[in-house]
Amino acid sequence: MDRPLTQNIRADRDFATLADYRKTGGYEGLRKAVTDLGPKAVQQWVKDAGLRGRGGAGFGTGLKWSLVPIDPAPDHPPYLVVNADEMEPGTFKDRLLLEKDPHQLLEGIAIAAYAIQAQTAYIFLRGEYRLAAERLTRALQEARAAHYVGAHLLDSDFSLDIHLHTSAGRYICGEESALLNALEGKRATPRPKPPFAVVSGLWGRPTVVNNVETICNVPHILRHGADWYKGLGRGADAGTKLFGASGRVKRPGLWELPMGTPIREILEEHAGGMKDGYQLRGFLPGGASTDFLLPEHLDVPMEFDTVAKAGSRMGTGTIIVLDDKTCPVRMVLNLERFFAQESCGWCTPCRDGLPWTVTLLQDIVEGRGRPEDLDTLAGLTRMLGPGNTFCALAPGAMEPLQSALKYFREDFERYIFQNRPLKEAV
Repeated sequence: MDRPLTQNIRADRDFATLADYRKTGGYEGLRKAVTDLGPKAVQQWVKDAGLRGRGGAGFGTGLKWSLVPIDPAPDHPPYLVVNADEMEPGTFKDRLLLEKDPHQLLEGIAIAAYAIQAQTAYIFLRGEYRLAAERLTRALQEARAAHYVGAHLLDSDFSLDIHLHTSAGRYICGEESALLNALEGKRATPRPKPPFAVVSGLWGRPTVVNNVETICNVPHILRHGADWYKGLGRGADAGTKLFGASGRVKRPGLWELPMGTPIREILEEHAGGMKDGYQLRGFLPGGASTDFLLPEHLDVPMEFDTVAKAGSRMGTGTIIVLDDKTCPVRMVLNLERFFAQESCGWCTPCRDGLPWTVTLLQDIVEGRGRPEDLDTLAGLTRMLGPGNTFCALAPGAMEPLQSALKYFREDFERYIFQNRPLKEAV
């Protein structure tokens, strides 16, 4: 089995029910965890497998779990929260897993909760994902009836309840501390760090926040072992991942592929290459908040460290393609408008810097740009960079801008000096 995450997703059915999930070994990983392994052993299995978070940061999952005190006072158990608030532009990987195989996520939650001894878990779901909410609700009912969730699940000493929380919908809720504030019913603003959530998170208790795709990997590691999981990857990173492509490619979509799959293979074999009449000019490798890469980077393997070495981030692994007939300046303006709108307004650089960025870009594309605006934009990418804001929203917003200034500067200059785009804008 080389595609564990999508093994239950089939064209001839809408989604996998509990019966469908059991046919492929569903919930056997949970049974092994609670009957044969202690919480620390489960953590070690996931550490040995080399699972890194699939939400974008790539932090070691087993290491994150191990930071939670394993024997807390009985009246202060930790929480597990699943971040299903998928709002990164160009990203739709978690939606597939949520809608098509909800029991895979529930089994992963139960195992992860057991590993940190959480008795309560929350799924923080994007509000627009209504179909996912319906299917998760049904799956939770099935899991409770089958004693995979609830008191003394699978006749063990471990008890767990899982709550589904639909978000009111803000991009900032993808930041884990803002998510926790929203879950507590507060304004969704990031918290100062430290303390980090694994020390003081939801309602002041130790809390692990994991991405949907990350959690969906866990049952397969428990079923088949760490060595099997590591063997799925082509390079340094273990396992498989959902990679995607959007833009003017022939077959936009998602594919489960080994970690380390070259970008060229994703775009040319799985996405079918560029549409007729279009050429590849660049791409954002991991969603809207990553730096542009160029055709010369097509042979870079999709792994956390290799993409970083090339000058960007793997992020969510969902590629947004820039073709030769789309204006990169207008593309970046569109992205910056989104980020400015989604700023929570908590810190000054983000609250004021992003609208300023939009104004400068708007002036450039409307013929009011000045040569010094390019220096101002470059300065903003530094002032809104890492370490100058409460969270990663503004630094992420600066990544497509800073790389566009680096790779597509002639497009900006054509607007300023000749009052027209280098390519026809769309």
